[in-house]
Amino acid sequence: MKYMMFVITDSEPDTETDESDVDLWVDPLDASGKRIIGEVLQPQTESRVVRVRDGKRYVTDGPFTETKEVICGFDILEVEDLDEAIEIASKHPMARNGQLELRPFMVWE
Repeated sequence: MKYMMFVITDSEPDTETDESDVDLWVDPLDASGKRIIGEVLQPQTESRVVRVRDGKRYVTDGPFTETKEVICGFDILEVEDLDEAIEIASKHPMARNGQLELRPFMVWE
């Protein structure tokens, strides 16, 4: 089963401090094939919101909603089930000072 894991925090990540801890989490998951891809995202100030209404395109700066929480990264996991995804997420360094949202990919039949 594939899961998207959103890495969420109430501030932008401190890449200098957190990078080595994340590498210790990433390396074995990459080697085992449990982590397909993951990336740190640029700050919210670099985001754009795109909408089309009545055939007209609207692009606005910044995040879609006003919130204190920031999606600062993501990982895509390939696991047996939700329990395994939870186990993997609980070992992510950001689980200690942020939160991780697990969302399964839709299975089309």
